Amino acid sequence: MPAPVWWVFLLMCAALEGWQAMAGSLPPPCDSHIYCTGELLRQVQRARLFRDDKDFVDMPLRSNPDVVLKQFEELMNATPGGALSKLQLAQFVEAHFFPPGQELESWTPPDWTDSIPLLKRISDEKLRFWARVLNAKWKELGRRVNPDVQTSPWRYSLIYVPNPVIVPGGRFREYYYWDSFWILGGLLVSNMTATAKGLIQNFLYLVSKFGHVPNGGRVYYERRSQPPLLTLMMESYLSHTNDTEFLRKNIHLLEAEYHFWQDHRTVNISVGGKQYSLNHYNVQVGEPRPESYMKDVELAMGLEEEAQQSLWAELQSAAESGWDFSSRWFLPGFPSLQDPLQDTQVRGIVPVDLNAILCKVEQLLATFYQVLGHGEKASRFWAARRQRGAALTAVLWNEEAGVWLDYRFLHQRHNPAFYLSNISPLWAECDVDLPRAEKVLSYLEESSALSYANGLPTSLTRTGQQWDFPNAWAPLQHMVIIGLAKSSSPRARELAFSLAQRWLQMNLAVYKKHGGMFEKYDVEGDGKPGGGGEYPVQEGFGWTNGVALQLLDLYGEQLTAASALCSPTWLCIGACLILILVSQLPGLLGDGPFPWEG
Repeated sequence: MPAPVWWVFLLMCAALEGWQAMAGSLPPPCDSHIYCTGELLRQVQRARLFRDDKDFVDMPLRSNPDVVLKQFEELMNATPGGALSKLQLAQFVEAHFFPPGQELESWTPPDWTDSIPLLKRISDEKLRFWARVLNAKWKELGRRVNPDVQTSPWRYSLIYVPNPVIVPGGRFREYYYWDSFWILGGLLVSNMTATAKGLIQNFLYLVSKFGHVPNGGRVYYERRSQPPLLTLMMESYLSHTNDTEFLRKNIHLLEAEYHFWQDHRTVNISVGGKQYSLNHYNVQVGEPRPESYMKDVELAMGLEEEAQQSLWAELQSAAESGWDFSSRWFLPGFPSLQDPLQDTQVRGIVPVDLNAILCKVEQLLATFYQVLGHGEKASRFWAARRQRGAALTAVLWNEEAGVWLDYRFLHQRHNPAFYLSNISPLWAECDVDLPRAEKVLSYLEESSALSYANGLPTSLTRTGQQWDFPNAWAPLQHMVIIGLAKSSSPRARELAFSLAQRWLQMNLAVYKKHGGMFEKYDVEGDGKPGGGGEYPVQEGFGWTNGVALQLLDLYGEQLTAASALCSPTWLCIGACLILILVSQLPGLLGDGPFPWEG
């Protein structure tokens, strides 16, 4: 079947932009012929031996990869046509691989304590008890790398790091880049500065090894990154420790990561006769994601080879954004007749949040160099920050909408849809003055996003993708709340508290009901874990716990645990009153670990 017309159009645009989208030009996710590319990976994943494709590529080898590949080749040669049966593949995998996850061992951080200062600042007894539960989660999510990963790295898909880690939880059994920013914030609230420093040292080590921080701790993430928050992690750590010597020893690596994004993820935009340099996600990988192999293969069926490679590069780029997947990345005007993910087009978009983050990075690097006495470098980064601010205004600010909008540079227009990422410059304090902040506040107030008692939806578009309505994510709530809380507008600060109140009350109610913390939540109904996307909702959960602890730290004296899951109707008010009365009767709300009585 020939490629759809819109793919031909996209390929022409890609060629004009100088992308390497020709057949055979894009590399695999990494060079491993077991975990990233090759016939063994292809046959095992196509046989669907595992419910989750990620399980296979997380399995350690029992012997040297050359030995495993040779024996697989011999088995193929002895099999007519070279295609092994499902039973043969299952037996081969069992003989040559260990079960997934054994290279990371449970670990209790030595700086963990149950008597954190935060507890004294929380007025509400139930929230205080819950804060203890959240603090204890760090022990559940702590992992250390088996020493054999360092001595025999070829046997593992795990990328070695020198210090223990905090994992998100569930299928995410290894460390992840942007998750760790909010995890680290929670660790610092828990006074676990040594563990937090270890996480930063791990990412600095990865920059020294790869020139950037990979998406996560597996080799199949090697050629894609995630939102560049390492410099912001350093800022968070320094605000708690003032460890300027640590900064002095490592600032060259923070700058190296910044240059990775400038050297490999920039695009020049012409607006009003002026040229502006901004950043976009742009992963040059032309094979399926190993951890989602069959989803990517099935999505590309029917496309010609060039279009398949281009689609896989787009999917990898969406994963680099952290928003995998969302209507935010769908190609406008060329709707797919099959799966909307075929319309994913990330590389042709200048995203608001990525550039807001890099604006903050430039500001921090300027400040850091100033503190360290490097005036010339400080001046250079202040200039870069000013240029970025001007670019955000010229390219991304939309006066009619009163907010920043993603810019589709292949089509030379903004994406007008509502996304919480549109508000991110407020959080990053980039390109924001008071009149503009007031317009952004009005943008938020005039949307329907504030009408949900369970939090702010990621978008207002229902697609079935996890980074769309009705899902709400902790990191986005935190960015919006902190952005509003920093404002000089009393109205914005009041809204920040209100959003924190409703988010934490929902988190607490869902924890009471389901006994867990989740990666995402549903803004509709009476409060429940989120859904949609490529896999079931995961429990753990690193960044949700980190955000909750940070919001408890920010507003602990004001917050209450009373249910916020009711809308202002007489029926719901009545239901809330009933819940309050029932909560006074011991035992009626189940066997949860909360002191509901009294």
